[in-house]
Amino acid sequence: MKLRSLLFVPADSEHKFAKASAIGADALILDLEDSVAPPRKALAREMVKALLSGPPRDWAFLVRINPLGSGLTLGDLAAIVRPGLDGILIPKASGMADIELISNYVDVLEVAAGVTPGHVKLLVVATETPAAMIGFASYATPNRRLIAMTWGAEDLGAALGALSNKEADGSWTFPYQVARAQCLFAAGAAGVMALDTLYGDFKDQEGLAASCRIARRDGFVGRIAIHPNQVATINECFTPSDADLAHARRVVAAFAAQPEAGTLGIDGKMYDMPHLIAAKRALASAGEDCT
Repeated sequence: MKLRSLLFVPADSEHKFAKASAIGADALILDLEDSVAPPRKALAREMVKALLSGPPRDWAFLVRINPLGSGLTLGDLAAIVRPGLDGILIPKASGMADIELISNYVDVLEVAAGVTPGHVKLLVVATETPAAMIGFASYATPNRRLIAMTWGAEDLGAALGALSNKEADGSWTFPYQVARAQCLFAAGAAGVMALDTLYGDFKDQEGLAASCRIARRDGFVGRIAIHPNQVATINECFTPSDADLAHARRVVAAFAAQPEAGTLGIDGKMYDMPHLIAAKRALASAGEDCT
């Protein structure tokens, strides 16, 4: 599943869903949690059910459910696990135990709904509670459904009683730099995609692009979008250039030609296994098979 850009859409707004469907995001996240007021949550579930039965699409259909402990999680899952659903975004998770629990629920619901077992994937917002910040080691034991991790600062800041999560220059304060880094490390340990959090100022395209370039440099492969105007910039920043892909193909081809070599010289520079892994990852992100 390609996940450069994931656009949030309130699950109770058919108009916004119709607009978002044509934006070009790799995935839409129909949100049953924060963007839906409590009196409209039941309606939002029914709307998601109806939208899931719509025509074929070229983007992944994801749903953010309400968190465990809200009393709404099972109702959300029972409503949305059906043909057409590609993935579930789990908010406010405290560690892999929450992922395993949701995964077990989905096992049963897929069978009941006639969905191919294992089709529905899981994504997690991994930094929204203080307990989550001390539970990252649990992600070293992978889950077969988990494909991506992202992070968030707002709920964590509220839980900690922080007055702000940003410095005067707009950069993250130290606790939230730690949260970002921990998410990146945990995703690596779990063998899943790391997705950067949203960029709040949807009118600042230059700032978004600069932030995306830093995220890609650090190892994130995609990003949450909070507004349709952000999608094109995110897609561009997380798509390897033609030059990047050409170079990656050369690295892969060179190692394939000398399978017993641990290091190789290419254009006067030395390359080893980490470079080969990075090259294969770049090609995979463009949909190329490099096995």
